[in-house]
Amino acid sequence: MKTRDAAAADAAAIARIYNEGIDDRVATFETRHRTADDVVQWFDGRHPVVVVEDDHGAVIAFAATSTYRPRDCYAGIAEFSVYATRTARGRGAGRMAMEALFVAARDAGFWKLVSRVFVENDASRGLLRNLGFREVGTYERHGQLDGVWRDVVIVEKLLTLPSTAHSP
Repeated sequence: MKTRDAAAADAAAIARIYNEGIDDRVATFETRHRTADDVVQWFDGRHPVVVVEDDHGAVIAFAATSTYRPRDCYAGIAEFSVYATRTARGRGAGRMAMEALFVAARDAGFWKLVSRVFVENDASRGLLRNLGFREVGTYERHGQLDGVWRDVVIVEKLLTLPSTAHSP
C-alpha cells in the first residue's frame, strides 16, 4: 500500500468508499450517496485530500479535510474524515491515510484537526486514540440517523503550535 495526494481523477473511487460508509451506518449521519461530481468539489486548493492505493493502484482509503468554521479565528483548524473500503478495513489503510493527512494538513497551514465519531464506533475511536487524538467530550443526541438519536464523541489533535496569524 502507498499514500499520495488525491486528485480529481480519484473522485469516483472516493465517492464509492464514502458511499459504503453511508450504507454501513457506523460512521456518518449522511444518508444521501455522493457522486464523483460531489467529491470533485472537495478539491478547493485549500483542504488536503489523500488516498491510499493497494499494490495494484486501486484506491482503498481516503482522508480529507474540510472547513471547521468560516470565522477567521478558526482558519488553522480543519474538520477531517477518514474512510476505508470494506475489504481494506482493519489492514492499516485508515492509519496510513491519516498519517499522510497529518503531513498534508500541516503543509497547508492547519495546526489542528477535529471531528466527531459515533460513540459505538470502537474501531475508529481506537484508531484515532492510537494516532494521538484526544477525546474532548460527548455530544448527546447530536443527530438522528434512520430515526434514532445518536451520540458522538468529539476528537481533536494538535498538529503543531498555532502561528500568531491564527491565534485569537
